[in-house]
Amino acid sequence: MESVQKPARVRILDAAHELMLTVGLARATTKEIAKAAGCSEAALYKYFDSKEELFVRVLAERLPRLTPLLGSLTAEPGVGTLEGNLTRIAHEAALFFEQSFPIAASLYAEAQLKRRHDDALRKIGAGPHLPIEALDGYLRAEQSAGRVRADADTFAAASLLLGACAHRAFAYDATESGARPPADAFAARLVHTLLGGISVARDSGHPRP
Repeated sequence: MESVQKPARVRILDAAHELMLTVGLARATTKEIAKAAGCSEAALYKYFDSKEELFVRVLAERLPRLTPLLGSLTAEPGVGTLEGNLTRIAHEAALFFEQSFPIAASLYAEAQLKRRHDDALRKIGAGPHLPIEALDGYLRAEQSAGRVRADADTFAAASLLLGACAHRAFAYDATESGARPPADAFAARLVHTLLGGISVARDSGHPRP
C-alpha cells in the first residue's frame, strides 16, 4: 500500500524542527528548510510569513506544550492542588527548555542576527518573556483564589521557577556524567522549595504559619 504524503505545512514544520536542532536557528535558512520539506521556498511562504514565525510555530507545535498548559490552568484557578499544578508546569518547562535551547543557542553567537530576530518576534507578538508573564498570570489568579499569599511577588516566583528550568538545559553539560537531573524529580524539588515562600496552604488545606 502506497504511503500518503504528509501535508506541506506538516512537512515544513518537521523539516524546520530537524534543521533547527541539527544546525541551529541561525544557519537553518528558509531555502534549506523548503528543500528538506520537498517544496519550494515560495510554497513555504504560503504557510509562514517569516523564519521567525516558523520558529515560533516549531516551539508551539513540536515541543512540550507549556503555553497551553499555562493558559488552561489560569482559566481555572483553584482546580487541583497548587503544588501539583506547578509541578506539571515545571516538568513541561524543563523539557521545553531542554529541547528549545539547542535550537536557539546559535543566535547568541551573532549579536546583529539576534537583534534582527528579536525585532521580528516583537512584530508578531512573540518572545521568551511570554511564558514568564503567563506563569505570573496563573500565580496572580491563584493569589485571588486565596492559595498564594497576598504579599507574594508572583512575577519573581514565576521568574525563579522558569529560570531554574531554563538553567537546567545547559548547566550540567560539563559535569562528569554530562547528565541533567531527571525532569520529574527536578520539577518536584523545585516546586516544593518555591512553595515554602509563596503558598498559603499545603495540600492538607491547613494554613501555613
